[in-house]
Amino acid sequence: MPNKITDIDNEYTSNTYGFTEELTEENFYIPAEAEYEDFGEPDEEWDIAEAKPGLWENIRKKKEREGKNYKPAKRGDKDRPDPEAYKKAQSKPSSEGSYKYENPKTGEQFTYTRKGVYKKDDVALVYKGKAAEYQGRKVKLGKPFLTPKGPKKRSVYVKNEKGNVVKVNFGDPNMKIKKNDPGRRKNFRARHNCDNPGPRWKARYWSCKAW
Repeated sequence: MPNKITDIDNEYTSNTYGFTEELTEENFYIPAEAEYEDFGEPDEEWDIAEAKPGLWENIRKKKEREGKNYKPAKRGDKDRPDPEAYKKAQSKPSSEGSYKYENPKTGEQFTYTRKGVYKKDDVALVYKGKAAEYQGRKVKLGKPFLTPKGPKKRSVYVKNEKGNVVKVNFGDPNMKIKKNDPGRRKNFRARHNCDNPGPRWKARYWSCKAW
């Protein structure tokens, strides 16, 4: 009986808020810059190749095997950046360039052999670092991103109580947030006790943050 009650409770929590999971070859995903959302939380870059070299090597091999099929969300899905925006955000650095720059308006990225001040279409480009840092192994901790193909509406990488990076999946993909409606927002936050949302590595924290 206790196991059944626990299972029911876990299913309710997962359906209502979401769930936290350890990083694996199957669930690790490197978002395009255009897929990240700003929740007003502090964020930092995390390099899986340095933190978990064994896992990164397995992921790299899997990406090589599956090629384009590796991406968990396909273009055209709801909330996915349009193909052109996605292409620009995911563009790889040129082997001819060492310094990476980004157009803050379009997300288009460029590389140059020298560090300097550059413009495209009269827009000043923003320096993003050396190109070698942007070869598909870094993610941002504490910054949610859309996951149109699931398992929930959004995911975010954070450190848990042990200092390990985990993936938190949250939000109902079939429901629209209506936080602009004061009554709905108040009811949601009261119903889910958002004044005390719990730890940052749990889905309820991020669900409350979204509202």
